Amino acid sequence: MVIVSKQNPVVKELASLKEKKGRRERGTFLVEGDKMFRECAESGMEIVRIALLATGERRALMEAPYFKDRRGAVVLLGEEAFRAVSDEKTPQGILAEVKIPEAPPQPPRGRCLLLDGVADPANVGAVIRTAAAAGYREIYLADCADPYAPKSVRASMSGVFYCKLMRGTREEILTALGGVPLIAADMGGEDAFTFVPPEKFCICIGNEGGGLSDAVRGRADRTVGIPMQDPVESLNAAVSAGIMMYLLGYAKK
Repeated sequence: MVIVSKQNPVVKELASLKEKKGRRERGTFLVEGDKMFRECAESGMEIVRIALLATGERRALMEAPYFKDRRGAVVLLGEEAFRAVSDEKTPQGILAEVKIPEAPPQPPRGRCLLLDGVADPANVGAVIRTAAAAGYREIYLADCADPYAPKSVRASMSGVFYCKLMRGTREEILTALGGVPLIAADMGGEDAFTFVPPEKFCICIGNEGGGLSDAVRGRADRTVGIPMQDPVESLNAAVSAGIMMYLLGYAKK
C-alpha cells in the first residue's frame, strides 16, 4: 500500500522527527539519502522503520536481501507524503527512522572531546565528522544543539553513527571526566603547535560567540590556543575543533 496523504499518522510520526520535541518523544531520529542510509545500516545502528518513495526504482529495493528481511518495517510514500517527511531540498527517495542510542555521561576510555554550548547544529555535526576521522570517538555535549537534528546528522557525514555521543548537564559531564586532564581551547592559551598533551585528555570547545562556560573553564587544567594573524581574532568552532584534535591527538598518537 502506498501512503499518499500528508495527514496519515505514519507520515506525521516521521515528520515529527525533524523537530527536537518529536525526537525526544519517540527516541528516534531521521537518516536520509542513499549513502547515509547504507552507512547507518552497516554501522549496526538500530533501524526502526524505512520509508521509500513509491517509484519503480525505489520499489525494486524491496527485493534486495536487506529489505526482504525488513519488509514489515518498510513504508511506501507518495511524492507529496515523502516531501512532508523529508528535510532535504532534493529528496533522494529513501530515509530511515533510527533509534537514538542511550548514552549517559561515563568516564572515557581514551582521548575525548567536550562540546560546551556549541549552538549551531551544522557546527555540531561538522565536529562529530572530524572527531570520527581523528579518532575521538567519545564526545560529551553540554547545552549544545541536538546532534540528532537533521542538519547535524547531514553535517556529520555518518560520524554520528560511529561516535559515542554523551549528553548531560555540565555537572554530570565534569563528574564523568573526573581525573581526566581538560584542555580548554581558547585565545591567549599556550601555542597548540608546540603544546605537548598528556596521553589521555579531553579537548573542550566552547560556544561560537561566548566561548567556554565558567564551569568548564574553571575545571580546565591547561588552556591552549591557535595562533592567528591580525586582525583575525577567532575561527569557526568546527574549524578550531578540527585543528586542535589533529594537532593534539592524531599526529602525536
